[in-house]
Amino acid sequence: MTQALLHVEDVRKSYGAIHAVAGVSFEVMPGEIFGVIGPNGSGKTTLFNSMLGQIVPDSGRILFKGQDVSGLGPLALNRLGIGRTFQTLQVFGKMTVRDNLIVAAQEHHGSLLGRMFAPGDSGLGEKADALIEQFRIAHVAHQRAGELSYGQQKLVDIAMAFMSEPDLVLLDEPCAGVNPSLVGGISRLLKDLNRTRKGSFVVIEHNMDFVMDLCHRIMVMVEGQVLAIGTPEEIRANQQVLDAYLGN
Repeated sequence: MTQALLHVEDVRKSYGAIHAVAGVSFEVMPGEIFGVIGPNGSGKTTLFNSMLGQIVPDSGRILFKGQDVSGLGPLALNRLGIGRTFQTLQVFGKMTVRDNLIVAAQEHHGSLLGRMFAPGDSGLGEKADALIEQFRIAHVAHQRAGELSYGQQKLVDIAMAFMSEPDLVLLDEPCAGVNPSLVGGISRLLKDLNRTRKGSFVVIEHNMDFVMDLCHRIMVMVEGQVLAIGTPEEIRANQQVLDAYLGN
């Protein structure tokens, strides 16, 4: 049996009397695109931040490739093979698109001494150029990121997460603030990355059409707990989910 890439076991996090995450368990398999949805206040962000090492759960375990990574910080998790995007853009506006990608990967490229004597691009230029082509942003590769449209900056932000060749990427609302005409392009891009790079994704997103089109399985959270996990078809047909979140 194939081992889960990510195993989340009975994770809990409370703030006083508020149980933000109240015993959440799920697995993400190698190559899977796993969606997390739920109404505002359902605990999605707290769960995500626990998985990313930004907050420490009160209890429970998070295993990545069989290793207990509960309590590790974001940089340690990143070096183990977990990438992420943020709901708000994290690009360096005064740097070129290409340099943004190179900087994103430098922490993963050998020792500090090795980087000091590496080429000007730390030997990462070829990798950056390949991603730039895959993301179809070659025409703006040498522009400052801050000069691009919001949608283009969002693509740069996502590309930066893939520069370290992670096994798992956590995507925090990749469509937030993006022109609706670009949403389908982001979905196609992520499917292409999933196919060509064989990575797994966990996606939090409010755009239901996007999630249903992109994800292999979806977890629905309500009031800090798991209401349902299933394929898009199963989630669409789940009356509890319809009543709690999706409506009809």
